[in-house]
Amino acid sequence: MSKPLNLVLCWHMHQPYYRDGLDGEYRLPWVYLHGIKDYDDMAAHLERHPDMRVVVNFAPVLLEQLDDYAQQLTDLLNKGKATSDVMLNWLSGSTPIPRDPAGRHKVVTYCSRIHKPRMVDPYPSYQTLHNLFSGMEQDPDNDGYNALLNYLDEQYFVDMLVWYHLSWCGYSLKQRPELKELMEKGSRFTIKDRRKLIAVIQESLGSLIPRYRSLAERGQIELSMTPYGHPIVPLLNDFQNMRDAQPDAPAPEHDAYPDGPARARWHMEKGMQVFEHYFGIKPKGVWLSEGGVSDDSVAILDEMNIQWTASGEAVWHHSCISSSCAPDDMECRSALFIPYKLNSYQTNLFFRDDGLSDLIGFEYQKWHADDAVADFLQHMENIAGSLGDNADKHVVSVILDGENAWEYYPENGHHFLDALYESLSSSDQVKTTTFSKMPQDSREGSLSHLVAGSWVYGSFSTWIGSEDKNLAWDLLVDAKMAYDKVMKENKLTRKQQQHAADLLAICEGSDWFWWFGDYNPSGSVKDFDQLFRLQLKRLYAALRLTTPPALDRPISLGGGQMENAGTMRRN
Repeated sequence: MSKPLNLVLCWHMHQPYYRDGLDGEYRLPWVYLHGIKDYDDMAAHLERHPDMRVVVNFAPVLLEQLDDYAQQLTDLLNKGKATSDVMLNWLSGSTPIPRDPAGRHKVVTYCSRIHKPRMVDPYPSYQTLHNLFSGMEQDPDNDGYNALLNYLDEQYFVDMLVWYHLSWCGYSLKQRPELKELMEKGSRFTIKDRRKLIAVIQESLGSLIPRYRSLAERGQIELSMTPYGHPIVPLLNDFQNMRDAQPDAPAPEHDAYPDGPARARWHMEKGMQVFEHYFGIKPKGVWLSEGGVSDDSVAILDEMNIQWTASGEAVWHHSCISSSCAPDDMECRSALFIPYKLNSYQTNLFFRDDGLSDLIGFEYQKWHADDAVADFLQHMENIAGSLGDNADKHVVSVILDGENAWEYYPENGHHFLDALYESLSSSDQVKTTTFSKMPQDSREGSLSHLVAGSWVYGSFSTWIGSEDKNLAWDLLVDAKMAYDKVMKENKLTRKQQQHAADLLAICEGSDWFWWFGDYNPSGSVKDFDQLFRLQLKRLYAALRLTTPPALDRPISLGGGQMENAGTMRRN
């Protein structure tokens, strides 16, 4: 019997920096909501299946925010101190439920950010609350809507907030007796009930980093990171990197991001510091933000002794053509399932199987869990069969977000992931492993040029090359030029300089550019547009400079209806 085919499942955990500046109010709740739903569940699945091996990649800014939420909730429970998140303050009673229609509209709006078919409809009590406003234009200028907001008593909004958070709790948390009790109660939640829920949220968030650290320490998972603020490193290095896959796309007015390679190294070094602080080790691998790679980005990784990085299948395809790989190997895709070296660099390059990754990200949510797992295993067995006796010298890389797919699955993907991990752990034909644990005698390829691109379409079109995205880059370049000028004048204290550098890092994140464009939902575009411009304003304030008037005007309006609410892109 031939040796099993290697499989690396890599879950990328990432949320951008949602605070107003570095220490202001959290403008969006996605860090703690995905924490109690997805990061908690993903750890629980691994704890239930100790023979399973995966890679878990964390963005350092996500680690910092998870830690901050846990600390703030500890202070809320022990000292009665309100948090920096309005949703948690309403839930806990630290901030009273608004009495005015505008404030109540905000509660209703915030509690509407949910995938209703999977997260509202299964719970009749929650559905009743949620449906009260269905068919009504939820507009503050709508007299009927305002009248209903005024008519409802405070308990309605309390119940809505409790159910919203109960629904966002992952499958594992929902098995806890105190949450089962709340869900069975269904309505008229008391302050004691609300505090009980807050305590569960705090315990979950506070346990996340230690749980993943423990999983890594016992060798079950490999932890890796992205650069600190989740920037697109190839675009920081050189805007011309977009030309490999977008030769004719319009570019920003500025020719380059000022001193970009130095900023890329800053994000790498800062990311290493944060990662080591939380996990006690330095990462062996780096998933460059959005799988965005280029020759010059790999040079930085190699310089920092990083063992591996990874990108998408289209990048592999383009790079193989550019490097004159064997056509037959490309045709049968056997060459996709091997690590590569770029020229003389020692960093290994792995490439994602887009088809298998997108099946998990987009398709299997519609299937029965057993059928989906059987289909996935059949694909793996087909690949192993095509490779024959050399299957163990190859690796299939399945890489996707570890948080955004599951709300579209029944029970947050519990049944699918549980069955998948069980089947993979007991399979004779598939061996789960990690990138740094790949056998030394694995087949290896070489590339003379890495065609710059990302895991989305093999290009950077999601982040640059259209009017709105280019405008955002130009506003960022203007801010960076102002930053460089102030730093050169040396008028700020060392602490003020560090504050400005950290703010700049937040502004350099990839998510702002992801959301700009007419294909994304207008509500999400508005949220990220306002926050990006707010962060740039905070940077100018930290530099003691006047804010440019351009930052008072929206960059993008959106208006599209992307699959999965725009949080993921299908290849």
